[in-house]
Amino acid sequence: MLSHNEPDPAAELPSGDAVQGLLLTAENGCIERANLTFCRWMGYSQQTLLGMRIQELMSLEARTFHQAYWQPLMQLQGGVANVKFDLMHHDGYKIPMMLSAISCARSNGVFHELALFKTEDRRKYERGLVNARLLAEGHLAKNLKAQRSREIAQGKLRTVYAAAEDRALFAEQMIGIVSHDLRNPLSAIRMAAEILLRRDPDARTIQMLGHISHSVERAQRLVADLLDFTLVQVGRGITVERMPLSFHDVVADCLEEIRLSFPKSDLVHLRSGEGEFYADSDRLYQLVGNLVANAIAYGAERSTVTVSTHIEDNTVTLSVHNLGTPIPAALLSNLFEPMIRGSHDNAELRSVGLGLFIVREIVSAHQGHITVSSTAALGTQFIATFPLSGR
Repeated sequence: MLSHNEPDPAAELPSGDAVQGLLLTAENGCIERANLTFCRWMGYSQQTLLGMRIQELMSLEARTFHQAYWQPLMQLQGGVANVKFDLMHHDGYKIPMMLSAISCARSNGVFHELALFKTEDRRKYERGLVNARLLAEGHLAKNLKAQRSREIAQGKLRTVYAAAEDRALFAEQMIGIVSHDLRNPLSAIRMAAEILLRRDPDARTIQMLGHISHSVERAQRLVADLLDFTLVQVGRGITVERMPLSFHDVVADCLEEIRLSFPKSDLVHLRSGEGEFYADSDRLYQLVGNLVANAIAYGAERSTVTVSTHIEDNTVTLSVHNLGTPIPAALLSNLFEPMIRGSHDNAELRSVGLGLFIVREIVSAHQGHITVSSTAALGTQFIATFPLSGR
């Protein structure tokens, strides 16, 4: 219905006899106003017509015409002129009508103002159809021209997009090649450090070799992350080879290796439940390593990092918790995207921002999901959940 604060477009409909029938309808055809002439023609009272839809007064052919031509024309040009169709009298007989209508946009909706005449003039009806057809053809020609322009623009965009894809693919391939070629010299450095450690070096040499080994491990993790990132970016995704394993034992072994790299960190492992987990053990090592390294890097200094593994029913859960400065709320929603990282004063512990992205991809490859919560009171906790059987 119309707003009380807005002028009524049908407020001046003649209340008495008029040569034409006048209607105001909503866009869906619901009758808002009808003058007495139209009511008398149709055999209805004004109160009865209010709330009815004009489509209810139309013959079957008129309804088809209304849907196929009238409504599209009203939307395209905001009006129709000299359109002929039959309305049904209250007593059931047809009344040929000639109709013109315009569309009026209001703040509370779109309304149609209709003027109707009784007529038997076939020539006017045919002329109205011809005009409607010409109008439709004109609009069709304009639409075809606009569509052609869009196709040309889209073709140019596709060319630009393909060139950008080629450049991105080349960059990703270069990252893959470089990171792959880094593995051999890193392995040689690590092996040399291990050989030197077997020759009873003095305390200072042991310390230096420890730093070398630690740096090599960080570099190898970075290379692995870069390779995985490249696989994801080119659409291959992270691959996993699932085998039955003891979830608790794999995580425990991984934590033992991490303790060697971070001897000053307090790592606690809590386990509960039993069951055979089908997963890729190497990827689990990578997953746990990234999460724990992240907890050590961004957690409070010398605080405990708690790693929990839980098996219950058909679900496997891994949780990594640390205390310290919470992750900013603005970062939480994008934390698992590539190149997103927190800030840390210790440059040695910083990463390029791929660790948590790789974590998410490993979890997804095992049909799992991962969440994060972080508050000053409760600390930061990552929880990865997997189905127990992935066969």
